[in-house]
Amino acid sequence: MNATSQATVGLQLIEPGQRITVRVPATTANLGPGYDSLGLALALHDTLTVESLDTDELEFDLRGEGADTLPRDASHLVIRAMDAAFERLGFRHGGLRVTAENVNPHGRGLGSSASAVVAAVSAANAMVPEQYRRGRDWILQLTSELEGHPDNVAPAIFGGLALSWQDSDQYSSTRAEVSGSVVPVVAVPDFELSTEAARALLPASVGHHAAAMNSGRAALLIHALTTDPAFLLAGTEDYLHQSYRAAAMRPSAALIAALRQAGHAAVVSGAGPTVLVLANGEQEAADILAFIDAFTGANTPDVNWRVLKLAVDVEGAKVDVHRR
Repeated sequence: MNATSQATVGLQLIEPGQRITVRVPATTANLGPGYDSLGLALALHDTLTVESLDTDELEFDLRGEGADTLPRDASHLVIRAMDAAFERLGFRHGGLRVTAENVNPHGRGLGSSASAVVAAVSAANAMVPEQYRRGRDWILQLTSELEGHPDNVAPAIFGGLALSWQDSDQYSSTRAEVSGSVVPVVAVPDFELSTEAARALLPASVGHHAAAMNSGRAALLIHALTTDPAFLLAGTEDYLHQSYRAAAMRPSAALIAALRQAGHAAVVSGAGPTVLVLANGEQEAADILAFIDAFTGANTPDVNWRVLKLAVDVEGAKVDVHRR
């Protein structure tokens, strides 16, 4: 008996003939001072469809972002996350037909891996019999374990603004409503930066003064996002991570500095290199789009930028179940 066979002994086989579709938003984490704790869901969606087959084969159709580079076998993150979820639920799968339609850019700081993991775990949870299914808090726990932190998976699951924390090995999150005046704008460059590489640039510790300054800005940011967006610029000031990462994404850092100098609440989205700008209303969003176009054309001519005015996603992951 090989290792794979041993691992599946005692696990129930899921029923063939099911089709599950999961739609998951992109996410932006940190938002400046909310390092590893704040995340915002964005109206830019990946879609995962999983069908259970009465064979042992894996069929994988991958479209959009990552179609030219990602694997189409059991090593894909979606399959690994589904396997982890099924095993924890006491099940295993036979053959699967997987269709991934990716819109979220990969390696850009918009939570693409979190979207994949949330979609996969949500799909697996929906494929087991009803009495074995678990709620969103269980999905948060497992996906946070797989990702190593909750700041992207939480808004992907719940939508809106997610405030997340960790007690020992337990992950938790609560959701806050974002003011309707807040308009996210993202500027996505044509180069990638892995989360691991970005984290490696951070110091092991920071001084008490920096930590105190950062906690004040994080508190102000929550007020700005939920109640008074006039404080967005002050609330997005960071003292923990962005300056240490700037050298790894110089075009992004230059754009952020210019936007903030002009009075706009610009930050690194997640680990970067995407730039997130939080506008207070449609007029400021239009001004930001014009500013980015002018600045990048004059100062970063060798970088191609994809600039999107988005909305806050308020629903989080949506699961549709189809059974024979």
